[in-house]
Amino acid sequence: MSEPHTLPFDPIRRAAELWEEQFGADSPIAAMASATSVMRVQQILLARLDAALAPFDLTFARYEALVLLSFSRRGEMPMSKVGERLMIHPTSVTNIVRRLAAQRLVEQVPNPRDGRGTLARITPAGNEVVETCTAALHDIDFGLGSLNQDQHRELFQLLHAVRTEQGDFRED
Repeated sequence: MSEPHTLPFDPIRRAAELWEEQFGADSPIAAMASATSVMRVQQILLARLDAALAPFDLTFARYEALVLLSFSRRGEMPMSKVGERLMIHPTSVTNIVRRLAAQRLVEQVPNPRDGRGTLARITPAGNEVVETCTAALHDIDFGLGSLNQDQHRELFQLLHAVRTEQGDFRED
């Protein structure tokens, strides 16, 4: 993987300056800059996480599916539930699970509670890969090593507030 090109300035800060010139100081400049920054950080993190997992022939999306299955009580879950928990389209779930099955990290088995459904079940090899990959992600602090623990907690709370307001989940 080639190193990303480093720009000589922050394009999001510059966009905020231009935004203010174009739309005025009363416009939601900070909201625009925050939203754009979140999107850019997501791109950066995904690239870092995928790079850390590449030696294991995994992407972060497939790693997330493996972790989800490893966290489940029986190490298995209906495909529909995998998609719901990972918040992805059913077609994406099918693709992810098929790739993991091809790697022998997951098995696809008939759901005994639903004659038409399929369960995704993590294999012992899948559990081993979760352990190894998790250590690799810990080594890079999940791409967020520039933050301390208090900053991590604060960032989580801020993003949690956005997700709550957007109806991402029900807060009990």
